[in-house]
Amino acid sequence: MQPIPLFDPQSEYRVLRNEHILDALSEVLDKGIFVAGPEVKRFEAEIALLTRTKHAVSTANGTDSLILTLLANGIGPGDEVITSPFTFFATAEAIVRVGATPVFADIDERTYNLSPAHAEAKITARTKAIIPVHLFGQPADMDAFAELAHRYSLIIIEDACQAIGAEYKGKQVGSLGHAACLSFYPTKNLGGFGDGGMVTSNDDEMADRIRVLAFHGMGKLKYYHEAVGLNSRLDEIQALMLRIKMQKLSAWTKRRQELAQRYTNQLVQLNDVILPYCDSACSHVYHLYVIQVPDPDKLLLHMDQHGITTARYYPCPLHLQQAFSSLGYNVGDFPVSEKAAEHALALPVHPFLTDDQQQYIIDTLVAFSHVK
Repeated sequence: MQPIPLFDPQSEYRVLRNEHILDALSEVLDKGIFVAGPEVKRFEAEIALLTRTKHAVSTANGTDSLILTLLANGIGPGDEVITSPFTFFATAEAIVRVGATPVFADIDERTYNLSPAHAEAKITARTKAIIPVHLFGQPADMDAFAELAHRYSLIIIEDACQAIGAEYKGKQVGSLGHAACLSFYPTKNLGGFGDGGMVTSNDDEMADRIRVLAFHGMGKLKYYHEAVGLNSRLDEIQALMLRIKMQKLSAWTKRRQELAQRYTNQLVQLNDVILPYCDSACSHVYHLYVIQVPDPDKLLLHMDQHGITTARYYPCPLHLQQAFSSLGYNVGDFPVSEKAAEHALALPVHPFLTDDQQQYIIDTLVAFSHVK
């Protein structure tokens, strides 16, 4: 058995190579338009159609998408933004970058997503927004967050960087808050051959503001700047590659879901493994298939010795990160997040994983664990 990676961009490229991707790339290079060109505009329109939103504004990466959305809503020094401590660093990093204060609330034990009840308990007069993260590809409880937004006059920003294509009660992720942020980092379900991001929204003024801020704060008149913004633009080559990959997204998502179901069907026999929970109101797109085990480092080593790459997501919750030590959180503040961080391990679930490879992964894990 060849080594099995957690992600497999090489197999992805081999599939796309047969889609005349190099010919399409040559056309873009021949035109000589590399920034803010027609491919970017087409890609934005296609993302808006996918997410069923009025606007999709491209950015340089998912982190910038979060920063720009916060800036566009006037969030800055003195403001608080509530989010999850069990997510990638960028979610809270963006809050700090605009001068606001991240306020953490614990997660739901089953979904790993921010708990609306815990989030509500953290709301103060300084709270301006909540950022629920659709972690690992499963949507958060957005009806509950919408209710909080209405009751407390808050902005809801979806961190949908891991969840493109997922649905919540029949609605697309990306359309469930005031705005949503996407990432096209190469390992994402829709990943580029480099970095990229997007903000989706149905708010005309917010979308226009993000467009201006993403281009140095420059409005319609060239070299006349309305605000101090960022240089955060998606380039033509990435837009082209993502447009080609987007044609495969539905099939790739279906394959991820099939692999996830097969894992669940066969691993349910293990008494020391907690399997991912899928809310029946959602379609989970399985950016990652994350289990909990008593000793994830020991299992990681065992799998690695058998040529299988697994990974810890996320071994240190955000409230215990050195970078956020000034916020004053301690061990024990968010026990559900801390438990997940201590025990979570991701198995390969990319769409190029073969049935034989997956069965080998399952057999290797079963041999390590204890059958019920």
